[in-house]
Amino acid sequence: MVVETPSPTRELPAPRGIVPVLALCGIGVALMQTLIVPVLPQLPLLVRATPENASWAITATLLAGAIVTPISGRLGDMFGKRRMLLCSLGMMVLGSAVCAISTTLLPLVAGRTLQGAAVGAIPLAIAILRDELPPRRIPGAMATLSATLGVGGSIGLPFAALIAQSWDWHMLFVASMVMGFAGIALVLRYIPESPQRNPGSFDYAGAVLLSIGLVLLLLPVTKGNSWGWTSPVTIGMFGGAVIVFAGWVWYEMRLSRPLVNVRLSGRRPVLMTNLASIALGFAMYSNVLAFPQLLMAPPETGYGLGQTMVFAGLALAPAGLVMMALSPVSARITSRFGPRVTLAAGAATVGLGYLLAYFLYRDLWHIVVASMVIGAGVGLAYAAMPALIMAAVPLSESAAANSLNTLMRSVGTSTAAAVIGVVLAAMTTRIGDAVIPSLEGFRLTFLIAAFASVVALLFTALIPAAPPTLRSSDTSRVS
Repeated sequence: MVVETPSPTRELPAPRGIVPVLALCGIGVALMQTLIVPVLPQLPLLVRATPENASWAITATLLAGAIVTPISGRLGDMFGKRRMLLCSLGMMVLGSAVCAISTTLLPLVAGRTLQGAAVGAIPLAIAILRDELPPRRIPGAMATLSATLGVGGSIGLPFAALIAQSWDWHMLFVASMVMGFAGIALVLRYIPESPQRNPGSFDYAGAVLLSIGLVLLLLPVTKGNSWGWTSPVTIGMFGGAVIVFAGWVWYEMRLSRPLVNVRLSGRRPVLMTNLASIALGFAMYSNVLAFPQLLMAPPETGYGLGQTMVFAGLALAPAGLVMMALSPVSARITSRFGPRVTLAAGAATVGLGYLLAYFLYRDLWHIVVASMVIGAGVGLAYAAMPALIMAAVPLSESAAANSLNTLMRSVGTSTAAAVIGVVLAAMTTRIGDAVIPSLEGFRLTFLIAAFASVVALLFTALIPAAPPTLRSSDTSRVS
């Protein structure tokens, strides 16, 4: 039995600048996800590789983020969240430097792998907020941090497209390296180390098993379109993932200090929140996949708007600004009604946004409004999920629990990439020599994403009712 006492930092004023510094770190890490998108069509030529091999520049980032996120959370609980946050930003800097000097595929993939590993900074930042802020400020701070993550994703595409079109493509990684250095300097200056610890030996075997299981699951998800969904390799890897995860759960339940507290993660509030996170990650990423293609489709199709990548990114950027503007609203909803209501409101709003896109898609303002509604829903939902997780776990498990929640969102986005990729690739139309997704493909994508939002809403309804605020008594738990 472990009895936790209130953190002494809870009785002191919050460190100056902690929220904006962590928010800026979140923006920098979120930019890594869309940084390379503008150069993807030219990437095979730039690095002298086949299109299939060049796609590893995306796949490696995804796999690294999925593997490192739960590991960094556990290490943060053991050795200090600030220390591990600095390590995450350091990997972002190192990966950016490797990419900036890359001229062939192998070093580029290595650098992108390190950049993907920086995703572990996000749950660490959320856990730091819980450690350092008084309870009354936590809902607003988490809403702000969640919103800035959305801002990072929204501004990433036009930012990266503008750099790629104006300078050499290597400048993308020079810019990300500068952001990483700035984040490290700010963390060293403004973020204190938390006194909260969950000591013990590191679960190396659990980390290896989890890594193998994630690779066996996510690799065929991301490569299934090119490998074939019924190919022996794809089916074999999915079957292997089931076996490895079953063994991993059995092993983790036998340990006193596991990499992931499976029993804690199996509690209804945590489990239902994580399942809702998968569905919402799917719904959110469907927007990222479909809207830019619809905006850039040729007007000759009768539905395409013929925008450049830069302008398409700018048209979708207001969604991130809406997320930022709604962060105080999200905090007030959470404080008054509880994070479960905020999550439900977010899921319902995301679904509404996709229904708007299903019926209204022929003018630029239609897509802008739909993306803003979806952005508002994502902002509400993403602000609520950490609050639900942290209200259900002890302080010593906060980083690991939030890391697992971030991983669940990654599983959702990876699944969306596979499913939506299949839909848009199967339902196409030809304009001259170009083959592009058809209108029916886009509309089916919107319906699938709306259905994912409904699934998230159903899981949210299964989360037990909780107090409307994060009480100070949450800092004292018995596990």
